[in-house]
Amino acid sequence: MVNYKDLGLVNSRELFKKAINGGYAIPAFNFNNMEQMQAIIQACVESKSPVILQVSSGARKYANQTLLRYMAQGAVEYAKELGYAIPIVLHLDHGDSFELCKSCIEYGFSSVMIDGSAHSYEDNIALTKKVVEYAHKYDVTVEGELGVLAGIEDDVKAAEHVYTRPEDVEDFVKKTGVDSLAISIGTSHGANKFRPEQCTRNAEGILVPPPLRFDILREIEKRIPGFPIVLHGSSSVPQDLVKSINSHGGNLKDAIGIPEDQLREASKSAVCKINIDSDGRLAMTAAVREVLSEQPEVFDPRKYLGPARDRLKELYIHKCKEVLGSANKA
Repeated sequence: MVNYKDLGLVNSRELFKKAINGGYAIPAFNFNNMEQMQAIIQACVESKSPVILQVSSGARKYANQTLLRYMAQGAVEYAKELGYAIPIVLHLDHGDSFELCKSCIEYGFSSVMIDGSAHSYEDNIALTKKVVEYAHKYDVTVEGELGVLAGIEDDVKAAEHVYTRPEDVEDFVKKTGVDSLAISIGTSHGANKFRPEQCTRNAEGILVPPPLRFDILREIEKRIPGFPIVLHGSSSVPQDLVKSINSHGGNLKDAIGIPEDQLREASKSAVCKINIDSDGRLAMTAAVREVLSEQPEVFDPRKYLGPARDRLKELYIHKCKEVLGSANKA
C-alpha cells in the first residue's frame, strides 16, 4: 500500500472548495508519458495553477502502474525544482470497477473516479457507494457520474448523450457520499464532438456548436448548492491545430469542440474541475507532424517530442490563464 501523502500529492477536497469560492476551475490534464507530464508541470508552475494529473484506465495500462506512481512523485519534486510547489492531485479518470479504483488507491492515487453511468441508477449508486466507503478510509476523494457523454476516448465509448437529470442529483450525492459529481450538459469525448449539421456558422464563417445546457447546470446547483461539479469532454479542438495536422499529412474530419467562452462561463459556477485531453493530443500531434514533414531527415525522438512538449505547454498555459481562470490560484 502506497499512501499518496508520502508521494507529496494532495486530494481534491480543499482545492474544490477554493475553486468554487473563487469562481475558477482546476485543470484536469490527462497524461501517459514523460513529455506530457513535463509540459503539464511546466505550464502549471509558470502560471501558478493547481493541477490534477489525470490517468485513464488505458493510460495506466500503457504507461505501467508502477512507473506512473513514480512519475507523479517526480512531478511533485519537479515543480519544486522549477521554483513553485503547486498542489498536485493524481486522479483516476473513468474507473469502471471497484477493483480498478482499489488498485489505484493502493498505488498512490489521491483521487479516483468511479463511472457507473452505464449501469442502472440503483446499480450506479451501489457501485459508487462501495468505492467511496473504501476510498475514504485512506482520505482519497471520489468523483461519481450521472448522465452519459457521447463520443470515444480511450476505453470510454457512448453513441449518444443522456443529459443529467437534476431531480436525481441530491438523492445520488446523499446515498453515495461522493466528493464531486461529473454531469452531462452537452460536452462529449474525443475530437469529433459535434457533426457539422449540428452547428451554425458565425459571422467569420466558423462552425459553432450548440450551446451547453446551462439551464441543467443551474438547476443542479440549486438542488446541491456549493457541491463540486465536474465537466468531462471539454476540449475546444483549436482549428489551427486541426488545420496544421491535416496540412502535414493528417486526416481529421469534422473535428469540432466546445467553445472556450462557454467553458469560462462554466468555470465561474460550481464547476470546479474541467477535463481536457483531446486538445493536448492535437497539440502534440500537430508539432510532431510539422517536424517530420518539414525535416524528413530527423529520426531522434527528442527532435520531435521536444517541440511537441513545448506546444503542449503553451496550450496548457493558455487554458489556465484564459479559460479556466486557475492561474495564480496555487
